[in-house]
Amino acid sequence: MTALTTFALLQAVDPQGPMAFWPWLAATGVKLLVFFTIYMLGVAYLTLAERKISAWIQHRHGPNRVGPNGFFQPLADGVKNFMKEETLPPYVNKAMFILAPMMAFIPALTIWCVIPWGASWASPWGRVDMVLADLPIGFLFTIAVASLGVYGIVLAGWASNNKYALLGGLRSSAQMVSYEISMGMSLIPVLLFAGNVTLRSIVDQQAEMHLWNVMTLSIAFLVYLISAFAETNRLPFDLPEAESELITGYHTEYSAMKFSLFFIAEYANMATQSAMIATLFFGGWDVPFTSADNAGAVSFPLVLLSMAIMMAKTLFFLFFYIWIRWTLPRFRYDQLMSLGWKILLPLALAYIVIVATLMLVLDAAGIDRGLVYGLIFLGVNVVLLGLFFVFLDRGKIISPANAPVQGEALRRLRGITASRARLSALSGD
Repeated sequence: MTALTTFALLQAVDPQGPMAFWPWLAATGVKLLVFFTIYMLGVAYLTLAERKISAWIQHRHGPNRVGPNGFFQPLADGVKNFMKEETLPPYVNKAMFILAPMMAFIPALTIWCVIPWGASWASPWGRVDMVLADLPIGFLFTIAVASLGVYGIVLAGWASNNKYALLGGLRSSAQMVSYEISMGMSLIPVLLFAGNVTLRSIVDQQAEMHLWNVMTLSIAFLVYLISAFAETNRLPFDLPEAESELITGYHTEYSAMKFSLFFIAEYANMATQSAMIATLFFGGWDVPFTSADNAGAVSFPLVLLSMAIMMAKTLFFLFFYIWIRWTLPRFRYDQLMSLGWKILLPLALAYIVIVATLMLVLDAAGIDRGLVYGLIFLGVNVVLLGLFFVFLDRGKIISPANAPVQGEALRRLRGITASRARLSALSGD
């Protein structure tokens, strides 16, 4: 995977471009060091953020003993995991058992190579892009590499020689394959809008339209958001790790750093999906109310501002991930698969047809792809969202789980409950 990353970076360089090869190579080395240092530290401190936010939701303190306000707790956890005993249960497939955590972690780390984190910098040595590899295949690379993570989880379940781990691995493979289709389908409207698969082009398209894709392609955003939760195995889609059913699922037999790699991969995938959502649907690093950052290479203060905007959007979605975990209960497995195959996939396919048809109509009418174009799509999406939640939902997604009771039967049951309460009060007196 390291070789793949290196190859991708070398393919992205333009030796005849505005930046000479050796300054480009030095800038790439600095970007690698800075990006992945921030990435790994951020993933480590996401564990602290999860504990602190869950404690805030539940009105308690959370970690507060190691360092000021528990700030050094992730470091203590890391030292603990390094010093714990590495166990190797009998009858496991040793090679696959050791390889599986790496196969789960490396794809999550590799995807960050193609995510743009800011506007290009007009440096004294030439243009420096705030992305490690601005590949022409764009988000297709992220989908392809992210799909490799399922191999690590399946291998962990199979190589552990444990029935709970095997069931967790099989659940995860079925879940990730099912929702990858919906995720890919939800990105086709984004591709139609941008006319290009590079993430930088998608950011520029949203800036030119003066509307984010979350407003003009709301259904696609909804499908992608739900699929992103399922892809990262987070609540309410953490069926592969369901403690009440499978102990801890595919990493039941793991310990020490091999166990930690699965959690690092989960939080790394959260960070990656949060950055992808911010880029694809929320304008990415684009600075609002100005087009100066979209005109090519810009000054360093504007680069820092664009990076701060991108980071703020990513942190918001990371908070959203944690908030959902401590708010919603876990789905049943049949509900999980029904949502993916019976609702999200048909919805994504129908939405592609609607978007393509509307684009043909508006282009034939001679409407430029600017603000008016986006406002028409915004109105259509508001109508589609209303139809989806009011007419198509029918209490299966956003309503509480309950039995389909008729109104008369429900009134009779409530009457019986009230009668019992009155009898209990009289007998108590």
